[in-house]
Amino acid sequence: MPILLLILISTLAVSLISLIGIFFIRIKNETLDRFIRHFVSFAVGGLLGAVFFHLLPESMESKEPSIFTYVLSGIVLFFLIEKFLYWRHCHDGRCDAHTFTYLILLGDGVHNLIDGLIISAAFVADVYLGFVTTIAVAAHEIPQEIGDFGILVYGGFSKVKALLYNLLSAITSIAGALIAYLSFDKVIWLKDFLIPCIAGGFIYIALADLIPELHKERVGKKLPLQLVLIFIGLLLMWGLKEIFEH
Repeated sequence: MPILLLILISTLAVSLISLIGIFFIRIKNETLDRFIRHFVSFAVGGLLGAVFFHLLPESMESKEPSIFTYVLSGIVLFFLIEKFLYWRHCHDGRCDAHTFTYLILLGDGVHNLIDGLIISAAFVADVYLGFVTTIAVAAHEIPQEIGDFGILVYGGFSKVKALLYNLLSAITSIAGALIAYLSFDKVIWLKDFLIPCIAGGFIYIALADLIPELHKERVGKKLPLQLVLIFIGLLLMWGLKEIFEH
């Protein structure tokens, strides 16, 4: 199957995750919040598994001496990207509900554009890495899209309108994928930088964004479940490694 078709199918599949809110239209907010937290635990395992079972081992094969510098660059880069996007949350309380919903959509559109760039770059570098990266991105997107759906409804959108606008912001990932694919031959020298940089980005998302969410839960009965779901995410990525290597 042509690489471009694989890229488009993968980014479209990730974009369609934005419609996951349709399953939660009749669910109470408390149940929705609990469901999101379960997926956050799974996403931590999925992202870290993608880094340590796939992306870093693949990067090490190139024998590039600056690999860990590139990983660090990815962490810093994603920190800066998040700094520019997270002003949208209006922590100072000066935004009205109608305004912050559109700011969230704008930020998500940029975020999804970057997801498309990452998926496309991974596929062009190696089809196997493309699939792994797609799964890791999807694992992160599921709790985010569920959360965004809840925020948009809270901000005054009807549930149907929230689903539609969420989908529109997600489709930017396809644009990002096409940009990366069409320009990759001009920057092929970036391959040895991009994969460890993506690894650094995934490390940042898991440790700086997702794990702090898990710390909001009091230590008790939920800790074993968190550990099990993290382990399942890791196990999934380890299983993919075994399948592709054999």
